[in-house]
Amino acid sequence: MAETQPQPNIPATNDVVSAPTKEHLGTRCGYCLCKTFWIFLVLVIILVMLVILVLYIIITPRSFRFHVTDAKLTQFDYAANTSTLNYNLILNITARNPNKKLKIYYDIVRANALYDGVRFSTTDVNMPWNSYLQDKKGTNLFSAVFSGQHVMVFDRNQVSDFHEDTNDGVFPIDIKIKFRIRFRLGDYISGHFNARATCELNVPFTDSNGKTVAATAFDSTKCQVDF
Repeated sequence: MAETQPQPNIPATNDVVSAPTKEHLGTRCGYCLCKTFWIFLVLVIILVMLVILVLYIIITPRSFRFHVTDAKLTQFDYAANTSTLNYNLILNITARNPNKKLKIYYDIVRANALYDGVRFSTTDVNMPWNSYLQDKKGTNLFSAVFSGQHVMVFDRNQVSDFHEDTNDGVFPIDIKIKFRIRFRLGDYISGHFNARATCELNVPFTDSNGKTVAATAFDSTKCQVDF
């Protein structure tokens, strides 16, 4: 009997794998490049955000600190018949820059003095020169002088308060200061910032001999800064 020859193994039609076409390869390469690009872009964005966060933590401007260290009130007379207040008030002010990286330009520092809620004088805080530059972690002494007269119409309660304060020898005077400042980092100078400070003072009256009428002297007062 003749031997049966083995039949060749012919793959089924469904098992035939066709070679990838150029269009298919191009699509896959484009997908890989697009995916890589987006991953790279996300990493760059995250890195930039981290750098900004670190710089913000390190360089964020911190509010300056103001203290009225001394106050001398040598005249504070109210004439009811003319509704005129005559005054002479001198303040010594300490300003501190708490920033480690930033210097501060004080372009405008203007102070208003108020008694019993009524403004009686406005003056510029005396500085060595205009646009005074305060160094990093620096502390400087400035002064403000309020002197002159101002027409103030007091009601009955305010007149009573004034007489009481005169007898006590201590006058509650509020100082409201407006600032226009800039910050400097190296050679970079920022735009202008507006800030305010309120100093609630109890100022003893000082007579012509330089002695305070009240038993207590002036206490150094920290100003509340709104920046």
